[in-house]
Amino acid sequence: MQTLTNQNVVVIGGTSGIGLATAILAHEAGANVWAVGRSAERIAVASAKHPGILFSALDIHDNEGLQALFAQIGTIDHVVACATGANRTLLPFLQQTQAQFREAFDKLWGYCNVIRCAAEFLTADASITLVSGTPARKANPGMSSLSCVGSAVEALTRALALEMAPRRINVVAPGLISTGMFDGMGDKRDATLEKMTANLPIKRAGQPAEVASAILLTMTNGYMTGATLDVDGGTLLP
Repeated sequence: MQTLTNQNVVVIGGTSGIGLATAILAHEAGANVWAVGRSAERIAVASAKHPGILFSALDIHDNEGLQALFAQIGTIDHVVACATGANRTLLPFLQQTQAQFREAFDKLWGYCNVIRCAAEFLTADASITLVSGTPARKANPGMSSLSCVGSAVEALTRALALEMAPRRINVVAPGLISTGMFDGMGDKRDATLEKMTANLPIKRAGQPAEVASAILLTMTNGYMTGATLDVDGGTLLP
């Protein structure tokens, strides 16, 4: 297993949820961590709580900004991309417009931007980790666009593992994770998550740190590439 001590780690979408948890764990493991996101408010909160991590504002679709960040760092050992980078419409396929369905793929295009912009700065044994989700292989009604985008992310990972070797690229696919996206439910949050996970083998929502620990595994396991690592509480089981 490789060490993260003094390694340069960049987390795109690293100011909240799974991305922030990944940045924290990588920093605790001794890495130099740059974490970026779009929300100035989240950046301010995260910076105050975690002064050892370098937070900044950046959009996953901002090629010039990505290139400037990577050039500033110089050499990059690990890149994690977990920013949504897209507006997603959760409706049955026939109720979505073509524009709405197409818009969900901005996540994939954002990941492509990150990989292309980072490529020249990656060390010879660098890793890239993308974040997908269980809808790629088990979608509920209304999740057709999420499923297609997730499947595309996982297919891209397998293809690039061959093209970019010996650099490694993997994907982590979370299930239902308790993040800030559920905060708008207010007092109904806990009850809703409990209901949504009642039929899982592990009857609770996952925590961001549980997904982050899997992402750290893809960074440090030098024999893992082209893989999809599921952290889903058993969601994909029959």
